[in-house]
Amino acid sequence: MRNFELIQPASLAEAIHLLHDGDDSARVMSGGTALMLMMKTGLYAPRRLISLGALEAHHSDISADHEGGVSIGAGSTLTAVETSPVIKRSAPFIAKAMKKLANVRVRNAARVGGALAHGDPHMDLPPILASLGGELVILGPNGERKLAIDSFYKGYLETGLLQGEIIIGVRLPSQAGWSSAYLKCTTRAADDWPTVGVAVSIRIVSGVVAESRIMVGAATDRLTRLKSAEAALHMAPPDAVAIERAAEAAAAEAQTVDSSSGSAVYKTELLRVYMRRALAEALLNGAVQ
Repeated sequence: MRNFELIQPASLAEAIHLLHDGDDSARVMSGGTALMLMMKTGLYAPRRLISLGALEAHHSDISADHEGGVSIGAGSTLTAVETSPVIKRSAPFIAKAMKKLANVRVRNAARVGGALAHGDPHMDLPPILASLGGELVILGPNGERKLAIDSFYKGYLETGLLQGEIIIGVRLPSQAGWSSAYLKCTTRAADDWPTVGVAVSIRIVSGVVAESRIMVGAATDRLTRLKSAEAALHMAPPDAVAIERAAEAAAAEAQTVDSSSGSAVYKTELLRVYMRRALAEALLNGAVQ
């Protein structure tokens, strides 16, 4: 790992200025759980790291609004999200799903902003929050903007962040009336990075699926929303026939890729199986509620 300059800005404005000064190699660091590994392997070789450690206390709030939506500060650790009373009350699915993300040591160090900005499709958090309709709050030289998580990822390690921009938070709409599930298949430990990860959220009205959000990660080169699977469920009764139709549509749509964890063909079959299971679990979660 090559030498680098470590800077600790006193404000977000200073951090954005440092990122926007023309050094394309500069990287923001928060928990550093993924970035340090990538630097050690030589994938990233930044000349400058901009640590947000001194700013996290001001950007780690987790709060609910009067409409039932939730705001999560980018400086929040994954453990803070998992154990938050606000999350348990307003979006309990997240608290449950967090237990599948890495191990306790990683969750204690990793921050929400870094987990989302990383751009690796094997990360668990993006499909989970995207399936809940989440959007990113991004701050940059031109001010603040919001971007849906499901449209943020452009390719492997490629995101919609522009030069000088930083993720400062996540906004989730009310989850009232929705039921969700996240399932992943790993080749080693249950909390390892997935070979395929499927996150689904569905809303049933008058006995039919009125809306759904279906995401896949890991098996593809980026987080992908499977709109054909959503269309297969739309206005259908939530039964085994609809689930099978959605699973087949997902397998046909997803552009799976070969990797060390398996071939594209293998991952397509995994997706078909895990889509059935995730949809069935989401329906069960809705029934329990």
